Amino acid sequence: MATTKHTLVALVEDKPGVLNRMASLFRRRSFNIESIAVGHSEIPHLSRMTIVVDGATTMVEQVRKQLDKVIDVVRVSDISGDDIIARELALIKVRTTPSTRSEIMQIVDIFRANIVDVGSDSVTVEVTGDEDKINSLFNLLRGFGINELARTGRIAMSRGGSSPLQVEKESASTRRRKQKG
Repeated sequence: MATTKHTLVALVEDKPGVLNRMASLFRRRSFNIESIAVGHSEIPHLSRMTIVVDGATTMVEQVRKQLDKVIDVVRVSDISGDDIIARELALIKVRTTPSTRSEIMQIVDIFRANIVDVGSDSVTVEVTGDEDKINSLFNLLRGFGINELARTGRIAMSRGGSSPLQVEKESASTRRRKQKG
């Protein structure tokens, strides 16, 4: 059975244990989470999760349906087939010498990245973009020597005006009241 990368986005209650319950569901199904990013959403007390997994479409759909049943999940959607905007952020600490610093700065400029810290023997580069852009920059800088790499997971949303996670603010607060009662 062929596997493909799937990007799942979820709107979840912003409270302890939610991430653990969701990750446990993937573990029980033997899915490796390739990346996960969680942050506040536009709705108070709700967080947005972006989870990237590699798996057969039918299996990922089963997991999506199970995630939708988790009490703290307001909504979950697989946006893999949609026209999406997907970004990651990376901080790359690169070894430098006086003779390599200008070449590194030129490469950083070509990728529209930023140097956010300069040390006597290193520079730290911040780059935002899709996975291919970050991988390409990393591979070019690897030749100079990488001291450290910190990389976020993918964040993504559908293009255009609508959202697969769109919920009325009232319905989200109503759901919270039901859970407490």
